[in-house]
Amino acid sequence: MTRDVAVLGAGMHPWGKWGRGFVEYGVAAARAALEEAGADWRDVDSVVGADTVRAGYPGYVAGATFAKALGWQGARVTSVYAACASGAQAISTARAQILAGLADVVLVVGADAAPKGFFRPAGGDRPDDPDWLRFRVLGATNPAYFGLYARRRMALHGDTLEDFAQVKVKNAASGALNPNARYRSPVSADDVAASAVVADPLRLLDICATSDGGAALVLSSMEYARRHGAASPVRIRAVSTVTPSYPNTVLDLPDIATDSAVGKEPEGPGFRGSIARAAYEEAGIGPEDLSLAEVYDLSTALELQWYEDLGLCAAGEAAKLLREGATAPGGRIPVNPSGGLASFGEAVPAQAIAQVCELTWQLRGTTGARQVAGARVGLTANQGLFGHGSSVVAVR
Repeated sequence: MTRDVAVLGAGMHPWGKWGRGFVEYGVAAARAALEEAGADWRDVDSVVGADTVRAGYPGYVAGATFAKALGWQGARVTSVYAACASGAQAISTARAQILAGLADVVLVVGADAAPKGFFRPAGGDRPDDPDWLRFRVLGATNPAYFGLYARRRMALHGDTLEDFAQVKVKNAASGALNPNARYRSPVSADDVAASAVVADPLRLLDICATSDGGAALVLSSMEYARRHGAASPVRIRAVSTVTPSYPNTVLDLPDIATDSAVGKEPEGPGFRGSIARAAYEEAGIGPEDLSLAEVYDLSTALELQWYEDLGLCAAGEAAKLLREGATAPGGRIPVNPSGGLASFGEAVPAQAIAQVCELTWQLRGTTGARQVAGARVGLTANQGLFGHGSSVVAVR
């Protein structure tokens, strides 16, 4: 039995620092997705909004915020928050509503107006919040974690600063071809090396920025798609939102200590590996079936880690895969042909949705100069704070 849902439309508001509210970005993306779908706003049965928690009260009710801005028309509404995985949770919720027969057409939308500089915790004292604690107890910003991850790869696998720089070079070249990207200029390895050290060994150009932006999808049942002339749409075949398993022996944001493995040996893949494995199992595919992948490159070193977690190569071989050009445009498995976070920056509630927008356009063959030839199967991957998995498989 197929559990596919159709992607009728995808839309984005370009990433940048625009100085306006997140609602404006989300509405622009939603209207673009509806136009691409050939659907009227009044055709939408349900709205699922990915929350923007730093934007004040409206962010906590993002679904209703977008529904109101588009014009009240009685649709069901849902709001979700899962940090960087919010968009995937929103897609999963929309898919469940469609498969349950509760809605034929669902609008999924996320947008952000991010603060300048690196993310910091919201105000107030929350000693039971591990995200608050890691700032207050350790002073561990996100880049501090990224630097630790990079050092771990260098120590375990021999990755080099040049390897990290080449990830940025690759993604910047793709981002230069993407009209929705914030940064649209090629970057050289020398540019990366010359940029300021932020969290040794990572330079400024190794780490993604924070951005404003929005992304939206119009999803429907396959029956609705066929009735409305979409005989062979891009389909979402799997969504993975798994949590870690005990013992989790590698530090992940925002944890400040690993689980004890004294009484139990780790089994199977780590958390990030389990995210992809669940997606593959549900979709009935393996990494060898992928045409492309969109991964959450918070830093250049983290993109390399995703290569291994997605099963694109064995542990410790990510840098080799990169050096061979396998993940570059025209390679065996292009990764981040959109340009990734290196070119976009983080607009947290929108980013996992934006990844699926890119898969949709790639699988349709409409991305122009950055097109992956013959793309048939794509996968997204990221993770949210506190153990939120995020992976979507789309097929054509």
